[in-house]
Amino acid sequence: MKVRELGLGGVVELLPERFGDARGYFSETYNFNRMQALGLDMVFVQDNHSYSADRGVLRGLHYQMPPHAQDKLLRVVRGRLFDVAVDIRRSSPTFGKWVGLEISAEKGNQILVPKGFAHGFVTLEDDTEVLYKVSDVYSKPDDRSIRFDDPAIGIEWPVDLDKVKLSEKDTMAPLLAASEVFP
Repeated sequence: MKVRELGLGGVVELLPERFGDARGYFSETYNFNRMQALGLDMVFVQDNHSYSADRGVLRGLHYQMPPHAQDKLLRVVRGRLFDVAVDIRRSSPTFGKWVGLEISAEKGNQILVPKGFAHGFVTLEDDTEVLYKVSDVYSKPDDRSIRFDDPAIGIEWPVDLDKVKLSEKDTMAPLLAASEVFP
């Protein structure tokens, strides 16, 4: 597995090796021992599956506060999306900065988003399916959101923001300045 730093402390792209032939391919997408050897020692306790029927579905920016903060390991199994991580650690020199990465089933890449980052994505194709592991269970009292189009963050989403499809939760999310974040 290849690992590529994305420029914000701990957010990395993972490129699992694929072994293919005329039938298709095989890929080991997660191996605890190999991840530990790479210095990625989180333990995942829950798997989530997200399906978006249309291009332009935007989900995020989401995170959970302690004691149920989550590391996330995300991959696309059908379609493609633009994935974003925003540093929400107030003491970090990169607080409020973001990084984006296109993730696709075709490429087979993954993104690791550690605790202390808000996370979101927008689908770039219809019928996009995402699988992701998290290091703690979902906790409604600790669940938080930040507005996807906060000008203080300045995410350059590769879609027309007037046409994205949002949940009510994401439409009502506060700006970063008004959000509870990590110390």
